[in-house]
Amino acid sequence: MFKHPAHAIALGFGSGLSPKAPGTVGSLWGWASWLLIQHSVSLPMQAALIGCAILLGWWACTVTARNMGVSDPGAIVWDEVVAMWLIFFILGPISFTGQLVAFVLFRFFDAVKPGPVAWADALFKGLGWRGGWGIVFDDLVAAFCTLFVIALWRSFGWLI
Repeated sequence: MFKHPAHAIALGFGSGLSPKAPGTVGSLWGWASWLLIQHSVSLPMQAALIGCAILLGWWACTVTARNMGVSDPGAIVWDEVVAMWLIFFILGPISFTGQLVAFVLFRFFDAVKPGPVAWADALFKGLGWRGGWGIVFDDLVAAFCTLFVIALWRSFGWLI
């Protein structure tokens, strides 16, 4: 993990090295770190942080996947971390139950990859910049699917 700074980032500072369910562990790390971020920096800085984290993650995922020789290794979880940040940023302050629902929905979309997430997952493959973007992109689509479901629920008056 420490052979290159990109590895530490892409592997979620070790959370992706979990022997079981690294994507879930990375998502939990994203949730926990967001709890600190949301109270530490202003909204504009949060938005800037997420934008920079997406770009930094693209680079880190590209380098790490290339060095591992695998186009989308399960140990790379920076994409889950950033997706969780994006979900919680857009939802704004919500209850623990709302956060848990968002987490479970995101994990569903990320793991099962229905419809648009499967499309996004298949769109960019490889070990170069295109593949690095693909690692990040499918999780961003899973995040937007999560947000879409929550928006639908809210439109029916089911507040979370």
